[in-house]
Amino acid sequence: MARQGLSRALVTASWLAEAVRAGRVGAGLRVLDASWYPPKERNARQEFKERHIPGASFFDIEECRDKSSPYDFMLPSESHFADYVGGLGVSNDTHVVVYDGDEVGTFYAPRAWWMFRAFGHKEVSVLNGGFKNWVKEGHPVTAEVTQPTPAVFKARLNRALVKTFEEMVQNVTSLKFQVVDSRPEGRFRGTELDQGLESGHIPGAVNIPFHSFLSETGHEKSIEEIQEIFREKKVDLSKPLTATCRKGVTACQIALAAFLCGKRDVAVYDGSWSEWFHRAPPHYKVSELKRSKA
Repeated sequence: MARQGLSRALVTASWLAEAVRAGRVGAGLRVLDASWYPPKERNARQEFKERHIPGASFFDIEECRDKSSPYDFMLPSESHFADYVGGLGVSNDTHVVVYDGDEVGTFYAPRAWWMFRAFGHKEVSVLNGGFKNWVKEGHPVTAEVTQPTPAVFKARLNRALVKTFEEMVQNVTSLKFQVVDSRPEGRFRGTELDQGLESGHIPGAVNIPFHSFLSETGHEKSIEEIQEIFREKKVDLSKPLTATCRKGVTACQIALAAFLCGKRDVAVYDGSWSEWFHRAPPHYKVSELKRSKA
C-alpha cells in the first residue's frame, strides 16, 4: 500500500514481519490477536495457542468488556480496560498492532483498534489483511506463548467517540449527525434475521456493509476507493458521523475506513442494534418486512 494510513492506522504484513525479525516486539511494540468466533464454529483462544504471530498476546474481547451489561461487548470501565491491557504489557507509550484470524481478512481487529482509541491511545494499528494474509505471505507463526511484562496504562474515555442509546434517540429528530450501519443489506432492510433478532434499522441510517471496504484478498481498499464508497452513499465525511451495526463490532470498520480518509472523529453506537431492538419504540425500528406484513 502506497500510503500506510494516517498515524499508522494500518501496517502491512511485511512491516510487521520485519519488526518481528528485528526483535522489536516488546515494551515498545505489542502485537495482539483480537480474534473472536461464535463458540460452535471456532475457538479463538485455542487457535491462538496453536499458532499466532511470534510475540503476540491474546486480546480476549470476552474479558475486556462490561460484563454487567445485557448487551454483547459493551465497553468496559476505564479501570477495567487499563488493568486488562496493562496486563498484556501495553503502556501509554506502546505501539499496539491488532489482528484477527477471520476468513474475510479483518473482522474483530478494528473493534480492538477503536477501543484503544476510545480510551485515549493513539498509537494503535490494524494489520492490513489480517492473520489470513500473514500466513498466505509466508511469514512466521509460532505456538510459543509469550508472557509480557505487565505495564501501567492510564485510560481516559473519549466520550466523543462513543454514542449512547439516549443520544441516538435524540438524533432521530435532531439529525445532528449522520448514521451509517455496517450490517449486511438484508439485516439492515429487515428482510432476514439478525443473529436471532428481528432485523431492521434506525430511522435515517445509511447502509454500507463493512465488507464493502475490503478487497477480495481481505486487505483494506485504497483511500480513493473508500472515499468513492462514502460518496456513492452520500455520506459527507466533513460532517459528524456515527457508525452502528449488530453489537458494535463491524461498526468499527466504518470508523477505520473514515479514519484512513482523514476523518478521525467517527463515533460508534456501542449498543448498536442489540440495544436498539430491545429499547427503542416500535416506530423507531424501520423494517421492510413489517411493511410487507401490514
